[in-house]
Amino acid sequence: MTLASLHVQANDVRAAARVMATTDDQVRRDVVSMVADRLAQRVDAILAVNAAEVAAYDGEAAGLDRLTLTAARIEGIVSALRAIATLDDPLGEVVESGRRPNGLEVSRVRVPLGVVGVIYENRPNVTMDVAALCLRSGNAAFLRGSSTAQQTNLALVSIWHEVLREFALPTAAVSLVADTSHETAAAFMGLVGTIDCLIPRGGPRLIAAMREHARVPYVLDGDGNCHVYVDSDADLSMAAEIVRNAKMSRPGVCNAAESLLVHAAIADSFIPALTTILPGVEIRGDEAVCARLQTATPATPEDFATEFLGPIISVAVVGSIDEAIAHVAQFGTGHSEAIVSRDPVAQQRWIREVDAAAVVVNASTRFIDGGELGLGGEVGISTQKLHARGPMGLKELTCVKWVVVGKGHVR
Repeated sequence: MTLASLHVQANDVRAAARVMATTDDQVRRDVVSMVADRLAQRVDAILAVNAAEVAAYDGEAAGLDRLTLTAARIEGIVSALRAIATLDDPLGEVVESGRRPNGLEVSRVRVPLGVVGVIYENRPNVTMDVAALCLRSGNAAFLRGSSTAQQTNLALVSIWHEVLREFALPTAAVSLVADTSHETAAAFMGLVGTIDCLIPRGGPRLIAAMREHARVPYVLDGDGNCHVYVDSDADLSMAAEIVRNAKMSRPGVCNAAESLLVHAAIADSFIPALTTILPGVEIRGDEAVCARLQTATPATPEDFATEFLGPIISVAVVGSIDEAIAHVAQFGTGHSEAIVSRDPVAQQRWIREVDAAAVVVNASTRFIDGGELGLGGEVGISTQKLHARGPMGLKELTCVKWVVVGKGHVR
């Protein structure tokens, strides 16, 4: 694929976005529902394509996990698509309205962003989630996946194209860049005038490349150095289950716990239990942790700042909730931070003082996910503070425009 052909494709996507913005909501619902049905019918074919790419993959375990599709995972994608199809249409929602003293009627109304560009590594589920959310919110999806998942992505995008043609809608509304080279990726990030919002889904190298090359507005789907803080007043059996789930249910995803903070008052009982709570997980602890757990290895400051995406966790003992909040402020990435405590004062302090896209009380960080929070799916989880923060669903793929209605008013 030449850069010239990328620009041709970009123009087609832009034109498709204008069509989708004015497509009836019921049609957009029906498209997503039909894609879900077709995907459910083609599980074996998709799995066969994906299996070949999984067999050829030679990267790290977390990347392999994100690349791999299973029948259960495809079933989850189908369920997500069907949920997205039922969500309320965000377009046309009046965010606020009023009348000025001079009689002008003023309102702000939700409209599509236009072209949503997503650049991502592995993660074929993103292909389906992003396309569904973009079309339901009246946008076009412009996708640039990685070479490791390209054939799976092509097979998935072909379903969208098939259904879009049946509804006489432009297939460019869901477009996948054919060339997965770094040169094309850099050019994709610089498509000024085409991409209205760019979202990266990948590791530190992708984020660094985006910071260097992006010339369009972007939303950071950043690192997930998520913490669980077990307070002095915690229910320790509850804490054990939350820590286990947050770390071990799927270690290679951004909402998995990477750091554990334990109040000194319960450290003597909780720290030694980590070998049972987190079997097979390497504990990298501070001095207080290593004194209580012989199998722990000394942690470095870098360990507390690392998103391991695997069976490793950093652990520290803190003397107070103030120390816990300070630790999160120093090492957290603004993703998801959880407290386990029965103390309502501690809970409220955590909610009020911890600076993150999501704060969690007495539950696992793994719930910070678009599907789990009622969004059907997500385009990404923003760790920024402008436009969108946290899981990005339909409303986060819209902006607002002012509507001013007068009766011959002049200024």
